[in-house]
Amino acid sequence: MKEVQVSDLRIAYRQAGDGPPLVMLHGGMEDSRAWRRQLEGLSDEFTVLAWDSPGCGQTSDVPESWRLPDFADTLAAWLRCLNLEHPHVLGLSWGSSVALEFYRRHSAVPASLILASAYAGWAGSLPLEEVAARHANVLAAAELSREELLKGWPGVFSTAASPELIEEVMSVAADNSGLVHPGGYRAVAHSMADADLRDLLPQIRVPTLLLYGELDERSPLHVAEDLRAQIPTAELAVIPGVGHLANVEAPAAFNAQVRRFLRAVAQS
Repeated sequence: MKEVQVSDLRIAYRQAGDGPPLVMLHGGMEDSRAWRRQLEGLSDEFTVLAWDSPGCGQTSDVPESWRLPDFADTLAAWLRCLNLEHPHVLGLSWGSSVALEFYRRHSAVPASLILASAYAGWAGSLPLEEVAARHANVLAAAELSREELLKGWPGVFSTAASPELIEEVMSVAADNSGLVHPGGYRAVAHSMADADLRDLLPQIRVPTLLLYGELDERSPLHVAEDLRAQIPTAELAVIPGVGHLANVEAPAAFNAQVRRFLRAVAQS
């Protein structure tokens, strides 16, 4: 782990490889460990950087009042600290909404966007009743035990996920629960429930890859199709047989799609 100070926050992150910079933004209840297979698998061609978002992992906790603009502006400040001017930006699930808000506020920075298991915020991609139910479930899970955490986040895994994989992901989730990061956990939940980024989608001008698992129940393929229809530069790639966390369920296929897309961007 590396660390930099950004204003009053200590930002922890992982870095591997050498080449064009690829910045990875994890999902809710995760931290940079979620990208272990990408740090290993893509660092032969790219400089891969994965932060612990504010309120997650080894980064400082933040107030419950934080919303997507706070996370996006802190991301911009972190990148300036690292002298990264035009990285590729990959966000998964909640991290995809951070990536979109980052593009809204700092559109000159990303060389491309990769939006995995993505939403235009929950409010921008799901029915209002579904948003309310998810928000309530996640907040109710804030102080649950490790064994009960998934009650707040149903549908994260496909039925093909192994017990070992589920245990690995839940270990990370337990470290990012409301018991450990009381402000950050709730800020992530509130920011996802509040966000409606649909107005931004037609304004995106950088190459954009939408990357989804075929069996994703959290962000189903109809959400992917909606994003593809609204983002002028978007292409959609679907990984067969996996769910919401395609980067851990099918890392070889996930990494291959990322590599293919970034090579195409470099050649365009």
